[in-house]
Amino acid sequence: MTDPAYTASTALLEALREAGARYAFANLGSDHTGIMETYARAASAGSPDSLPELILCPHESVALSAAHGYAQVSGEPQAVIVHVDCGTQNLGGAVHNASRGRVPVLIFAGLSPATQAGELPGSRTEHIHWLQDSADQRGMLRGYAKYDQEIRTGRNVKELVHRAMQIARSEPAGPVYLVAAREVLEEQLPPQPPPGRGWNPVTPAALVPEIVDEIAADLESARDPLVVTSYLGRDQAAVPELVRLCELAAVGVIESVPGHVNFPDDHPLHLGYQWNRPGQNPALARADVILVLGSDVPWIPVHNRPDPAARIYVIDPDPLKEQLPLWHVPARRHARADLAVAVRQLADRLAGRGRLNQAAVQERAAGVGATHDEQRARWAAQEQPGPGGEITPEYLVACVRDGVGQAAGAEALFLNEAISNYHVVSEHLRASRPGSLITSGGGSLGWAGGAAVGAKLAAPERTVVSLVGDGSYLFSVPSSVHWTARRYRAPSLTVILDNQGWKSPSLSTLAVRPDGELARGGFAASFRPEADLPGVAAAAGGAHARTVTDAAELPGAISQALDQVAAGRSAVLSVHVPPV
Repeated sequence: MTDPAYTASTALLEALREAGARYAFANLGSDHTGIMETYARAASAGSPDSLPELILCPHESVALSAAHGYAQVSGEPQAVIVHVDCGTQNLGGAVHNASRGRVPVLIFAGLSPATQAGELPGSRTEHIHWLQDSADQRGMLRGYAKYDQEIRTGRNVKELVHRAMQIARSEPAGPVYLVAAREVLEEQLPPQPPPGRGWNPVTPAALVPEIVDEIAADLESARDPLVVTSYLGRDQAAVPELVRLCELAAVGVIESVPGHVNFPDDHPLHLGYQWNRPGQNPALARADVILVLGSDVPWIPVHNRPDPAARIYVIDPDPLKEQLPLWHVPARRHARADLAVAVRQLADRLAGRGRLNQAAVQERAAGVGATHDEQRARWAAQEQPGPGGEITPEYLVACVRDGVGQAAGAEALFLNEAISNYHVVSEHLRASRPGSLITSGGGSLGWAGGAAVGAKLAAPERTVVSLVGDGSYLFSVPSSVHWTARRYRAPSLTVILDNQGWKSPSLSTLAVRPDGELARGGFAASFRPEADLPGVAAAAGGAHARTVTDAAELPGAISQALDQVAAGRSAVLSVHVPPV
């Protein structure tokens, strides 16, 4: 029999929990009446465990970024609930980040009621129900969601949720989007059982034996083999497999636009990082065999490219980047495979064949190791205040690294959204432990604020530290971030590399017009007059807030902030670096 207390909203929320969503990060609206009633009844009955825990986020982009960060750290898909077309649009660039970062997350939004004269429970009762009725609400996310669907009846809501989660979790992972009108969400139903088995993600794919043999033979004959990777470390189990492969054949590794720890920074085969800085990478130019293992942008051809004669192999869960309209790598093979599985196959085949020239491998390892050591010595020499005592980005990141290392050690988790200083964080943080560093994986600013909340909820025992630019901090909606962090006891340290302006657009202009008027100082995208950036977090979330301009004060300020975080209070340091 139909239970008047059990509605399609109840079935929806139960299905989210059944499918693995520990939390529902939500910004609620008039379309969520059934959802709010379900949570109210669960609270009154003292039985909320069948539902995702509700995390209220006063801004939708914070909600999605928090789900994004939680999924990155835990590996578990999460849910986001937003309000009709307005809340969907307010997700903004966070949807781009979840898509490009290959993060499994289910986004649910209501639709304006489909009836206007009381024909069904949930019919229109407010003037906004006419104004928020859009022609194609699902189309707003269709360029980024792997799957979108409208729930038209509560009778199959659980099936649709589990199907959506299955698609979200299958590689290449990504966001999915479900919508339903209020009348559907208010539909009374008999309690709905779970939809049965068969909703696991697609089994990881392997390389076919012929491709394994071909790549192994090329590695055996290679003079200067090279791996280029960006997100192999999404799967932490893939990192030791890559180390084993590279040690077998003395293969150097470049991390290009890294979103994770893909290869230990302290390993002698690590040859550094590629971001946007112009100039040819000598290791890339010299390589005769290149394995591109999980990378959207392995190099930027306008100023950095491999030798045309190099034998290139692209191995990736998404080897053709089907959502990117313009993309090409001139590879001999583009192979779709799980990276951990594929790298293990290659290492096993190399070890089993026994055809590597060990003298050549040892000589190559020594040469790559010497380059690694010279590179690290050069970076270490940069970790000083400027000649006038100013705080350089290199010195700042080194101080954060050392301060956090002493306070939190192996438990630290770093989020990098430093934008024009992305490369500085990569080079000076020295991240070597898989899972200790993440980025959004996309190109929209503001991810780190909400992601820090989600990351802390996923790993409450870890110290979460975000390194961000002043622009990305402002994009994160810090008032919403720090209110949410305080309410749900998810403290973190945010360090702002504050150059008092937008540096990245200036760098983009200089790359196109190196001799233009901008280069002569004709314009600066300044944030003057300066805002009290940490003060926003203090006002909204009671955070410890401090601005640092003196290099001598920096280590102590970092130590004090970490003490505050350890005591359960978020901290924000705005550190002045040379201005735009």
